[in-house]
Amino acid sequence: MGPSGGALSAAAKQAEQLRIDGNAYFKKDRFGAAIDAYTEAITLCPNVPVYWTNRALCHLKRHHWERVEEDCRRAIQLDNHSVKAHYMLGLALLQKQEHTKGIRELEKALDLGRGANPKGYMVEEIWRELARAKYQEWERTSSKRSWDLQSLKEACESALKEKHSLDMSHMEGFLDDATTSQLEQLEALQRVFSKAAEGDTPTEVPDYLCCRITLDIFHDPVITPSGITYERAVILDHLQKVGRFDPVTREPLDPSQLVPNLAIKEAVQAYLDTHGWAYKV
Repeated sequence: MGPSGGALSAAAKQAEQLRIDGNAYFKKDRFGAAIDAYTEAITLCPNVPVYWTNRALCHLKRHHWERVEEDCRRAIQLDNHSVKAHYMLGLALLQKQEHTKGIRELEKALDLGRGANPKGYMVEEIWRELARAKYQEWERTSSKRSWDLQSLKEACESALKEKHSLDMSHMEGFLDDATTSQLEQLEALQRVFSKAAEGDTPTEVPDYLCCRITLDIFHDPVITPSGITYERAVILDHLQKVGRFDPVTREPLDPSQLVPNLAIKEAVQAYLDTHGWAYKV
């Protein structure tokens, strides 16, 4: 026989009070006491995801990343749509240098967060952490690419100069032609390697990939009936605080009329995939 409904209800009420106590301790930066309260709540009701994510946040504040990972994985088992669990798991994996897995969790958290509350502070915070992780990933890979390109370029230049020396020994009377040919080949080589390095050279992000209000690269673009694309959180903020109209055309605009601009979103992602430095911009 399992416990009665009354016993379960009493346990649930006690666990909820422990969560409230834990939150109060957390606000006072008493993370040890908060962890104890959440742990008691988990012991009483182990199937409530928020108890696990609350305790994970305390471990995060103490930089106990393995415990953050354990609690977040348990929370995700209970609720695969927990934004906070995927977000903190991503941060923990990044701390363990598991960059690919960490980025994947942050991306999952961002997608879930945008679906739940596109204007919420969590969405912006997750985007910042994801952008930082992606930028750091670009730095690592671009440094290796630059080193490989430079080594290859030097090897090609060395081979051309060696070929030129051999040609010179067989081309008496045509030395000027041989020198001109070598210079042209070296210039062509320079152009090829400059082109290869373009993706890793910071420039300006194209205007069509940037919001007209923030001038930043789009994170979550939406299009209005008039055909203008804005950053979702920014246009929602405008509609709430300034008025129900398009800031550019001044035409009436309701939040329900905003539609995700998937074409621009895909274009932004394609651009970022090949220009990782733009995550920092």
